[in-house]
Amino acid sequence: MSEHYGAIAFTRQVRDVQRSYGSEKFYGGRADRAAGTPGSDVLGETEKEFLRHQDGFYLASVSQTGWPYVQYRGGPSGFLKVVDSHTIGWADFRGNLQYVSVGNVAGSDRVAIIVMDHARRRRLKIYGHASVHAADPDSQHDHALEVPDYDAEVERHILVRVEAFDWNCPQHITARFTASQVSSIVDPLHERLGKSDAEVARLMSALAARAGTETAADVVVDHADGLHPGVDAGRAYKPNPASLQHLRERGGFGAPRWH
Repeated sequence: MSEHYGAIAFTRQVRDVQRSYGSEKFYGGRADRAAGTPGSDVLGETEKEFLRHQDGFYLASVSQTGWPYVQYRGGPSGFLKVVDSHTIGWADFRGNLQYVSVGNVAGSDRVAIIVMDHARRRRLKIYGHASVHAADPDSQHDHALEVPDYDAEVERHILVRVEAFDWNCPQHITARFTASQVSSIVDPLHERLGKSDAEVARLMSALAARAGTETAADVVVDHADGLHPGVDAGRAYKPNPASLQHLRERGGFGAPRWH
């Protein structure tokens, strides 16, 4: 929890509830200390690194009717930018043309943001003041917040001056993974399986080619002793010598049958 988070989040009504459940003593002191400290909180390297890799977040604003409005903002990984230690921002892509968040910010610039990392079960909450800037190829915002190679129309840029933040407890965050995260794990396994299938096919072809000149028992021994380099010889199956001798005396167990 950053220094000023409690001063914003723990209002009198909130502290009354905390008191009834026995947690006000712990949280109230933080809120009191922050109330007398001027300025806003600074994003640390942990927060900056976390934000730079996200592909979406939830943005809450307040309308003139007093109702809160929550909207999901998404894009490619890294579209949420850390401008400096007090500011984050993003390119606002064309959507359903309702402009509820943009309109709310015109009346009150106070916003709350929740950034989720489901895969690592992490969640960062941010309080800040938002400002809206028209898209302009010549502006410094366009250069700082641009998202190369993403096929979407940028209508504006949003900057949020961070006031406070807090890392949430991961206790009830369900682990979920994006398609790219799954692919980064599964693709190497598919590659290994492909190589294994190719090696099995090679060995089966070699066995089939030798089946007419040797007994299957001889072939088993040869391949058990000449294993593929990737196979642990100590764990490979090697038939019992007495059983192999018995098979040889009976003429082997015939040519392999492939299905």
